Amino acid sequence: MAPSTAVPAHVPTSADVREAADRVAGRARRTPLLRARVDGRRVTLKLEHLQLTGSFKLRGALNALTARRSARVVTASGGNHGLGVAAAARMLGTEAVVYVPETVPEAKARRLEASGARLVRAGDRYAAAAEAALEYAAAEGVRYLHAYDDPLIVAGQGTVGLEIAQDAPDCDAVAVAVGGGGLAAGVRLGAEGREVVAVEPEGCRSLHAALAAGEPVDAPVDSVAASALGATRVGRTPFEVLRARPVTPALVGDGEILAARDRLWEEFRIAAEPAAAVPFAAWLAGRVPGENPCLVVCGANTGWRPAD
Repeated sequence: MAPSTAVPAHVPTSADVREAADRVAGRARRTPLLRARVDGRRVTLKLEHLQLTGSFKLRGALNALTARRSARVVTASGGNHGLGVAAAARMLGTEAVVYVPETVPEAKARRLEASGARLVRAGDRYAAAAEAALEYAAAEGVRYLHAYDDPLIVAGQGTVGLEIAQDAPDCDAVAVAVGGGGLAAGVRLGAEGREVVAVEPEGCRSLHAALAAGEPVDAPVDSVAASALGATRVGRTPFEVLRARPVTPALVGDGEILAARDRLWEEFRIAAEPAAAVPFAAWLAGRVPGENPCLVVCGANTGWRPAD
């Protein structure tokens, strides 16, 4: 299943992000910042892995389900979005069904099974799970909540950028990991004009492919970070945001991602999933500009151990 190729009826704005901040306040955590020096350089980390459910995805799910209440909802996820939807649904009294690929990391599957949502495994990749979830939604007449190609989801994720702008006004750039583009687009709207660096694994470059083609197109999925960043193509809604408000794209290799993940543990005792280390990997490699950039550590839902 690919996101729609049509231009969305509503492309989210900075005003939508501010509205989302009001909706999620009191339910999502306002995650802290960590200011540090690494290798003699200033850097600030947005510790979004400390969010309820272990990733930023709760923000978008809460915004979408609060703005438009539903008795039942179905979604597809590589794990983190499903956890966010399950938690938001539980808070709001909504029944949730979450489709995941058979390859979902067991750490995420266990948390989903314990969340109260109904977990369904389908296919070997996110796209196959999403196809099955859409078929279920159509057959049952249930609302389908897309992981990233939804204006309410994008606006909710943008509250990460808004918090950075408010809590770290001295930060001059923000770096985020990219899968389907929802976080990058949302942060671009919320970061109040700061440069946003959108970092992808070399093997999962849906945004790079879309920017080269001038529209969302299918791209290969092959990376250690694929469980979280393995979207086959960037969403049309995020793409329209980023077409109007460009970001700086960057790529990192799998070796750089794993080294950055281990460095997060060695420097800060942050046990992050590979996707969450992607912005740090780009910064370590000198691909993030700014005198004091903020890197979003976006999730911690994985079975993980540091290198010996």
